[in-house]
Amino acid sequence: MTELITAVEAVDVRFPTSRHLDGSDAMNPEPDYSAAYVTIRTSDGAAGHGLAFTVGRGNDVEVAAVRALAPLVTGLPVDEVLGDLGAFSRRLTGDSQLRWLGPEKGVIHMAAAGIVNAVWDLYGRREGKPVWRLLSELSPERLVDLVDFRYLRDALTRDEALDILRRAEPGRAERTARLLREGYPAYTTTPGWLGYDDEKLVRLSTEAVADGFTQIKLKVGADRAADVRRLRLAREAVGPDVRIAVDANQAWGVPQAIEWMSALLPYDPYWIEEPTSPDDILGHAAIRRALGTVKVATGEHTHNQVMFKQLLQAEAIDVLQLDASRTAGVTENVAILLLAAKFGVPVCPHAGGVGLCEMVQHLAMFDYVAVSGTTEDRVIEYVDHLHEHFTDPVRVRGGRYLAPTAPGLSAELRPESMRDHRYPDGPVWQGEATA
Repeated sequence: MTELITAVEAVDVRFPTSRHLDGSDAMNPEPDYSAAYVTIRTSDGAAGHGLAFTVGRGNDVEVAAVRALAPLVTGLPVDEVLGDLGAFSRRLTGDSQLRWLGPEKGVIHMAAAGIVNAVWDLYGRREGKPVWRLLSELSPERLVDLVDFRYLRDALTRDEALDILRRAEPGRAERTARLLREGYPAYTTTPGWLGYDDEKLVRLSTEAVADGFTQIKLKVGADRAADVRRLRLAREAVGPDVRIAVDANQAWGVPQAIEWMSALLPYDPYWIEEPTSPDDILGHAAIRRALGTVKVATGEHTHNQVMFKQLLQAEAIDVLQLDASRTAGVTENVAILLLAAKFGVPVCPHAGGVGLCEMVQHLAMFDYVAVSGTTEDRVIEYVDHLHEHFTDPVRVRGGRYLAPTAPGLSAELRPESMRDHRYPDGPVWQGEATA
């Protein structure tokens, strides 16, 4: 009997992080980290898990979008889906009536990410491999088949992508062994949430360095004087050799970003992340030209591969921060990694949230093994929140992500965590003690 996809389940899962201001920044002062949690089931009893990350209200809208896409998936033969994951992604993002809600951006595109990520998790489980390794062992030809080049050919052709992958191919085995032995560099945002007081900032910054991190990140953008004070305290706590990135979370206009960052320059910020609207490609380029020594980073709210293409073409960013569920999941992120390699821009993925660290590590590790072939100036964001809720949580030691070895995308929630944090009927949201 042919194995079919029989169900696409979506659950509204929310964690009350706003109670302690975990995740707080200039634009999101009281977020509740949440996930539209997706499970794909097949007629043979197999399952794959994925999610789209949100910050509270609106997660019900994201769940509804997943359910709207579900009829495009249920009933498909599993072998056909896994045999052409590029076509499967285009099936989700190209439906004419649902595409109208984007196209290829926003709630509907993130819903596609949740489903695509769940299918990659299913694929990894079927092959008995973590997704980073599954991707890294695909041929260059199969990898480029994932990419929709229609809107990319003026910046990246199929032949160019093949050349990038073929150049990296001879070193795959050596880099895989090194990754398993040494892990992948990380940085931490844990000290830097805007709602934390100065004592907590200093204490967590000091602990981060003691734990082996060579880069931390602080949220900025609400109060200039407070930002100057906080960055000074962090610099005093970590010393001159630890990189300190700052993140405005889109709080500023272009002239304001340049002026505000000028006040922070004495404390040697490494990059400024999301200094303005994520849609303002020319604005990012202007900020980059004006600031000179401070790198410009963005990507967690960049809608799709076409916007990344333009950011790179316009020389608007020094650091590309792809996200596991903002674009259409693993498949589209392969295209984005190839674009970054073509333009020679390092990828430092956005993480934190719910399950983003778990998922995005696979993308960065695939990039190292099979695309860019380097970890120079590359780090994966790490936030020490909510990992205990996953069956295969991230492992970070000595400031480095240890490579996952369990099959799949590391996105499966523990059943009791999903039960307790379902919104609005889970006991966490009813004021009851968790089981």
